[in-house]
Amino acid sequence: MADQVEELIREIAAKHGIAVSRDDPILILQTINTRLLQDSARAQQVMLDQYKEELEALALRWGNDARDKAERILNASLAASKGAMAKVMQEGAREAAASVRGEVDAALGRVRGAMGDARRVAALNVVASCITCLAAAVALWATVH
Repeated sequence: MADQVEELIREIAAKHGIAVSRDDPILILQTINTRLLQDSARAQQVMLDQYKEELEALALRWGNDARDKAERILNASLAASKGAMAKVMQEGAREAAASVRGEVDAALGRVRGAMGDARRVAALNVVASCITCLAAAVALWATVH
């Protein structure tokens, strides 16, 4: 501080050609102004620090709000996609079951037709066996008599 006062005394002497002493009212006024400027700078720094803290808190709150909203949107879209996926899967399962049912019914129809043919062949075989037995019985009776 003493260096500043000495520097100020030299500057006044150089610019204005006037020599002032340390107890000069101009220097007292300069000291008061310097003190006021320092006090004002400290007060402004405190206010700036408070403002910075408020801005940081506000930014943090906005960030948390944005994250919460994003999570809600994500959860809602996830639930909607799960519902849509379940619906599509149910429809696919119904279509697959109907397709399998149609294929099984067609296969059973073919098997039913083949079984009918096999029954007819079996019935003809039984009839042929009966005729063969009857012919053998007639031949045996004719040989015996």
